[in-house]
Amino acid sequence: MTIDRAFGRVIRACSEPRDADGGTWITEDMIEAYTRLHELGHAHSIEAWFEGELAGGLYGVALGRVFFGESMFFRRRDASKVAFVQLARQLRRWGFGVIDCQMSTEHLRRFGAAEIARTEFMELLRAETRDEPRISWGFDPDGSARPAVD
Repeated sequence: MTIDRAFGRVIRACSEPRDADGGTWITEDMIEAYTRLHELGHAHSIEAWFEGELAGGLYGVALGRVFFGESMFFRRRDASKVAFVQLARQLRRWGFGVIDCQMSTEHLRRFGAAEIARTEFMELLRAETRDEPRISWGFDPDGSARPAVD
């Protein structure tokens, strides 16, 4: 598991069509915009590796203590799930209060996702984006989480 080691590869893999019609919502303009956000330290990727190959992962944007998940992909079964669980554990250690998964799916509900009313969501955003935590995004070489800097 790594963080921010292969952002470009992750977003490109997420942009690959997932069905026979070949469509994708992640356009070249979006890839460019999210890559810029990554360069500025706001967009992050979590990568799952198997035998030296990128097996799955996800990317999203961190604002305050909220992580806005954008997309996931896998090339090996359950690789994106492992990446998501590692991200959730890490964000909890850093004191994040919300992971916005945008779409309610059975897959995410199994991990504790729940739909909330827009008013509650807006209150959470106000509370959780007040302060920008100083974080060293990454895992230690032994796989344990790095502590927050602040």
